[in-house]
Amino acid sequence: MNELRLVVVGASGRMGRMLTQIIPDTLGVRLTAALEQPDSPTLGVDSGFGHGTTPNGVPITSDVAAALADADAIVDFSSPVASVEMAKAAARAKIAHVIGTTGLSQADLDAIAEAARETVVVRSGNMSLGVNLLAVLVERAARALGPAWDAEIVEMHHRLKVDAPSGTALLLGEAAAHGRGVALAENSARGRAGLTGPRRLGEIGFASLRGGTVIGDHTVVFAGAGERIELSHRAEDRGVFARGALAAALWTRGKAPGLYSMADVLGLSGA
Repeated sequence: MNELRLVVVGASGRMGRMLTQIIPDTLGVRLTAALEQPDSPTLGVDSGFGHGTTPNGVPITSDVAAALADADAIVDFSSPVASVEMAKAAARAKIAHVIGTTGLSQADLDAIAEAARETVVVRSGNMSLGVNLLAVLVERAARALGPAWDAEIVEMHHRLKVDAPSGTALLLGEAAAHGRGVALAENSARGRAGLTGPRRLGEIGFASLRGGTVIGDHTVVFAGAGERIELSHRAEDRGVFARGALAAALWTRGKAPGLYSMADVLGLSGA
């Protein structure tokens, strides 16, 4: 089978740099384009050499049309605005789109879902195998324990992260809500401050910590009367997210148009 031709969006960001570093060493994939915004100072720079690694011969560009003309899939860790526009472009070109971007609004998610009517889209707040397994465990625990057990999600990331709660925290919150059969938007508490009153029965709480160079720590706490369960995941290397995204890109081959998750990629849907 021919190598999967990949476009990396957000090529000069943290995840973009990681992807351009590991793609040459990943079996079955080939980097054909590295995209950035038209005003990026990295335009024209080799997407390998510019990040302190071996040059790969693929310069960073802002020419979306040219990039998609020679591609099978897009791997996208960029910004909400860029990801929505890329989803529309992927739908027009019938190219698979793997989205790891966080901070997406409901309007953004709706636009991505619309694009998925025309092509394969895999979207997740976290691309790692461990986190997606954790989400399955959280859903099962929430279903078994019910709303009598208070659910709190605590996450910590590096000081430069711009969105909160993290996409992974929201992924875990959705898993807990799904396990309880409720909507997260109507059953969550974020950023408690001041005189908040007693905790509301059934709410799923979020706490976001920022500091240092932490890649990503997430803990889901289920607190009952006289006992507590904690389910945790700690990312020690950004490569886990990049490798998961590449696995998702390879998985898209031959799939029907639709919106998929990493649970689908890993065969954990409905587990």
